[in-house]
Amino acid sequence: MRDQVRALAAGLLALVLSAVAQAEPTVYNFSPVNQFDIALTAAYWNPIIAYVSEKSGVQLNLKIGRTSADTTSYVLAKEVEFVFTNHLFSPEREKLGWKVFGRRNTPALQGQIVVPEDSALTDVAQLRGQEVAFAGPEALIVYKVPYAHLLAKNIDIKVVFSGNQNAAFAQLFSGRVAATGGSSQLVEGYTRREGKRFRVLWTSEPFQDLALMASSKVPDAVVRKVANAFFDMAKDARGRDVLAQASSVIGLPQDTRFVPASGADYAAYRRFYQSAPLALR
Repeated sequence: MRDQVRALAAGLLALVLSAVAQAEPTVYNFSPVNQFDIALTAAYWNPIIAYVSEKSGVQLNLKIGRTSADTTSYVLAKEVEFVFTNHLFSPEREKLGWKVFGRRNTPALQGQIVVPEDSALTDVAQLRGQEVAFAGPEALIVYKVPYAHLLAKNIDIKVVFSGNQNAAFAQLFSGRVAATGGSSQLVEGYTRREGKRFRVLWTSEPFQDLALMASSKVPDAVVRKVANAFFDMAKDARGRDVLAQASSVIGLPQDTRFVPASGADYAAYRRFYQSAPLALR
């Protein structure tokens, strides 16, 4: 009799736990690359993912590390289901199965090497032997692309990793470094936000803005719901307001919105990796 009671209790507990599990919605981690410090990154993304979660019925959770490299490590450790990144287009990482579904409607990005507008430096050759700041070793447009150019020109510099682009710009304008790598979008955004002006010493070919991507482990139906919520933001008055306010926080045009995209939009990234030095692949 006692064994029957125990078996019944165990069965009831299993049913309760199953019901609780079914009642709790699945939470998907969303990791955008740290283009800014943590506070600014959160200020931009939290209102957007709150809106997308509400409209899609899919609960998204912002998961970012201290630096862009930390955030990408979460992605590579398979702790994340959705990303906004350009760190997954190398031949090895494309094997991980991430799929592009969207991007912002911003102009193409260009890697740049910049100095303050009043700097005495006017040519990248003058950077030889100087300290140059970059966001981090994972940053493609703002580190790998500019640094590959310097290597190709045999311009030996002292690389300083700052953790994010805002920190790199801060080091530049404090005089701690002679120049910094950047992207056209982030340079323009910093000028809008902070009023600081740059001189551009070098500019790369254009690259598409970062990609919204989903892990292959996320069901297609879930990806469609999330994607549609991103794309439909611009069709809804509240969604447009969220986008406009978030964009103003980081210095993007207020009509910035999310649009559909595919892997074909990122061919320039693949071309870069075909010719990049082995240390940058």
